[in-house]
Order: sequence, then structure tokens, then C-alpha cells
Amino acid sequence: MAVDPHDLFATWFAEARLAEPELTEAVALATADASAMPSVRMVLMKGHDARGFVFFTNSRSRKGGELSVNPKAALLFYWKSLGRQVRVEGKVEPVSDAEADAYFATRARESQLGAWASDQSRPMENREAFERRYEAEATRYEGRQVPRPPHWWGYRVVPERIEFWIDRAHRLHERRLFTKTPDGWSEGLLYP
Repeated sequence: MAVDPHDLFATWFAEARLAEPELTEAVALATADASAMPSVRMVLMKGHDARGFVFFTNSRSRKGGELSVNPKAALLFYWKSLGRQVRVEGKVEPVSDAEADAYFATRARESQLGAWASDQSRPMENREAFERRYEAEATRYEGRQVPRPPHWWGYRVVPERIEFWIDRAHRLHERRLFTKTPDGWSEGLLYP
């Protein structure tokens, strides 16, 4: 195999940043609960390297709960202007506290306060109740640095499969599949 899938992803991602600079890192994240009921939503990828693809969220959210009972996920990046998508499937592991702390510190203060105020995915009485909680957190941390909440984590999808898809005329698309093996990665093609 001449190409490492992580290097290929980095190249495609750099090209996507030029073609679609707004929310290039947006990715559909699919998880499943203990009964295998799937759920999908958009998240933002905040890091990628040879270890995997990283996103952050409230561990008490629906996705956090699903990942705690079924630590596997799928990601789908789609860049329409390039006619490309990347599918990633694998196990999910938490990032280190140091990684989570470092990323949390880069977030806007308002987003940091929101992480404390929100009971993500839980029923909300009304918008005003959430805004009151937000204001209470703003008061609590006034003049101080906002620490990372203990329930706000980073997750890394450790890929076992990465598929690169390119749009071709007449729906004769190109599909390259990389599969993790004990010795590295194997590469093959799939029919469109």
C-alpha cells in the first residue's frame, strides 16, 4: 500500500478547507444504544492524527450515554463542492483529561459557561430556564477562569475502516476502502 489513510485524510481535509472553509470539520456522528437503535447528529471534529478522530461533548448527553454502553461509532464527512466523502468506523475511547482540558481552554468563554449550564439532551422546561442557568454560571465564574466540567469529555474514534468516496459521472463513483489489520492497513476498491 503506497498511501496511509490518515495522510490521505489530511490531504483531503486541507483541500476541503480551501473549497468549503465554513465548517469544514462538520461530521455526522452515528452511535447506537444498548438495543442497537441507531442515532446520528452533526458534531465538529476537533482533531485528527494517526490515533483517530476527536470530538468533544457532554458525557451525559444522548451520544455520551450511547457511547458508554456501546463504545463504537461511525463518522461521515461530506464536502459537496469537491464531490467527496469519507466514512470512518471504529471503536471509541475517551481522550486524556489533559487533552480535554487543553481544548476546553481554547473555547469561547460563552461556550465554556454553556457547558456548565446545559443538561444536554435532557428535557428543558423553557428557554428562559436555560438562560437563567447560563446567567447563574456567568455570575459564579465572574472574574475567574471557567474550568472544564467533569462531565465534558473528548472522544476519539479509533478507525478500523476508512472509506474514501469520489463522485464520478454516471454514478460510477470511486470507492477506496482501508481496513485496519494487525500489520497496519490493507487497501482495496469497492464497486459503487
